Amino acid sequence: MSQDRIPILDLTQQYQQLQSEIDTAIAKVLASGQFILGPEVKEFETEIAQYLGVKYAIGVNSGTDALMIGMRSLGIGPGDEVITTPFSFVATAESISNIGAKPVFVDINPETFNINPQAIKEQITPKTKAIMPVHLYGRPVAMAEIVDLAKEYNLKIIEDCAQAFGARYQGKCLECQQQCTTTTREPLAGQYVGTIGDVGAFSFFPTKNLGAYGDGGLIVTNDPEVAELASMLRTHGSKHRYHNELLGYNSRLDSLQATILRVKLPHVQTWNQQRYQVAQTYNNLLQEIPEIITPQLIDGHVFHQYTIRITNGKRDQVQAELAAKGISSVVYYPIPQNRLPVYAGQYPDYSVSDLSASQVLSLPIWPEISTEKIETIVKALCEIILSEKLN
Repeated sequence: MSQDRIPILDLTQQYQQLQSEIDTAIAKVLASGQFILGPEVKEFETEIAQYLGVKYAIGVNSGTDALMIGMRSLGIGPGDEVITTPFSFVATAESISNIGAKPVFVDINPETFNINPQAIKEQITPKTKAIMPVHLYGRPVAMAEIVDLAKEYNLKIIEDCAQAFGARYQGKCLECQQQCTTTTREPLAGQYVGTIGDVGAFSFFPTKNLGAYGDGGLIVTNDPEVAELASMLRTHGSKHRYHNELLGYNSRLDSLQATILRVKLPHVQTWNQQRYQVAQTYNNLLQEIPEIITPQLIDGHVFHQYTIRITNGKRDQVQAELAAKGISSVVYYPIPQNRLPVYAGQYPDYSVSDLSASQVLSLPIWPEISTEKIETIVKALCEIILSEKLN
């Protein structure tokens, strides 16, 4: 195996750039003795709400908790159905199940990896209470169509933005119905994901585009009643200490994580632009390699992951050969949620998700990755694809 291993993600460069600011911010919190919620969390909530352009931001313990508390704040619970995608991390469906509701899956668009809005309508029943689109890999879902459906059927929307902080929905050109460079766009165009539906749920897991140094999550909304209920639910269902009105959660954002996120927030737009440029470089270098489909480059995509399709049926062998050359890669996700053991036998097959699960491979990406490393990865991938070992 190569000694010059390329990881799927390198967080050390980011810390080195911000080390002085982060160390100072952490020391300030340590000296204050206030480690749970407190002024740092409140300041972070104010700053991130301003950044996203929403009225309310509520820091919680994780992205999963953000989904659960967000749904409960919208009045979703036992007996309700929530429509979502099968092609996502288990936290998406798990959060629905854990509040007593039922996940109802709709297959994905093969070009975007996101839920196919045109297939949602046929899954709506009298029990349907919400739609949960997932902005997978950092690509915004086609939100205008989902908003129209939600209005037509009086449904709530909770956006799973775990992989998409800073992504902006650009919408379609109203003239040609495609994504293009004209200024005649859908009314929602330009909005950050998470601010379009009734609730947006974010994760600050360390690997995210805006990542903490531990777990963390965020709920955003423009509804004051939803915000108040979410704030109660994160602290054991209470507005005032020891006066618990609801059965809630212990899901408070740590002050240390909040202060780290405050340091990082002003940089996230630049990092997202750099990720997009990395994706452009990959696409340019990979365009001539057979049996590889590269992701679309669209405005607003923040490329939490750079995910290709390997169409020769030998994705796992390609991944193993990359590892042998010292290059990390990850399959997000090898098993659609409907096929996970916890849901086995409860759902039909979803052909596009199944095919995607057998083809997708995410390559190393982070804002500071060098062009030299990208070229090394692409060269290795080309050698593997064209190798007689795969034929």
